[in-house]
Amino acid sequence: MTSERLRLAVIGAGLGSAPHFRSLEDLASEVDVAWVYGRNAQRLAAAVTPADATKTTRLGDILDDASVKAVLVLTPPNTHLDMVLQVAKVGKHVLVEKPLEIDLFRATALVEACETCGVSLGVMLQHRLREAALGLQALIKTGELGELVSACASVRWWRPQSYYDEPGRGTLARDGGGVLMTQAIHTLDLLLSLIGMPERVSGHAVTSPVHTMESEDTVTAMLHYANGAVAMVQATTAAYPGYPERIELNFSQGTATLESGTLQVAFMNGKSLTLGNQEASGGGANPMGFDHAAHRAVLQDFVRAVRSGTAPAVTGRSALNVQRVIAAIMSSSRNTETVPLH
Repeated sequence: MTSERLRLAVIGAGLGSAPHFRSLEDLASEVDVAWVYGRNAQRLAAAVTPADATKTTRLGDILDDASVKAVLVLTPPNTHLDMVLQVAKVGKHVLVEKPLEIDLFRATALVEACETCGVSLGVMLQHRLREAALGLQALIKTGELGELVSACASVRWWRPQSYYDEPGRGTLARDGGGVLMTQAIHTLDLLLSLIGMPERVSGHAVTSPVHTMESEDTVTAMLHYANGAVAMVQATTAAYPGYPERIELNFSQGTATLESGTLQVAFMNGKSLTLGNQEASGGGANPMGFDHAAHRAVLQDFVRAVRSGTAPAVTGRSALNVQRVIAAIMSSSRNTETVPLH
């Protein structure tokens, strides 16, 4: 494996690019950011990008640059498939911002395109690489906690109406949905990575009186598991002023609680465990009010994967799971029926 810096480019320089750019600055000894692409020349000029990167409004500059080995796709969800297809076809590896795409069909097409082209695909679902989440994952694998009995994932966040007044925000055409696809996807993805996929899903999604928007801002769902365990999911952006996201896992030999980067475990034999540090999550009026350490971890892992020829920690194929569950929850809400996943 070469010790040279990985040369990469970034597609997209909007609001969500800030933690990526800060992470790339931190990883300057490992990565060389060649280009930053944006469609809007004025917004691109105002964006704070990595120091040595060249700004461009011509996507071909990135596609034609053979020295660029990987690309970060940070554009709105409905553009991901087109962008990734162009990048993958010229043999460049891809790290894409969540969600993969606006629906399961397009998300699956994106993953399959990268597999066909033989390029690595990573997804920015950074909650999986928080210290506390990694610690809990390892603990579950030991079997020390026993069998899963029940679980609860809660995302009680707040967004003012001005957030949804931005063009395209919370629409099906651009974002693919509301609170599930844009906010709670991180916590739901982490829940699934910890306890696996359910057998069936039932759910109810609504738009509360708090917001005027096309898609849902409040969801309750139940995930049913093969061993009889159930997991409840609650997600909203109508809980003022916004609260830390939380995952509670009840096992036959103890209980584990994750809250904003901190893990607390209570074993039935009297032992206890605490791991991680409290982290801001962007759950209030400022959607970017969080630390970028987890973003940096995903980026660093992706760089390692590209250079070593191995799979990244958060693969495109694994990210399809959360989109499959979100699609099932929304289908259940529309049709008032339980949706099987197997």
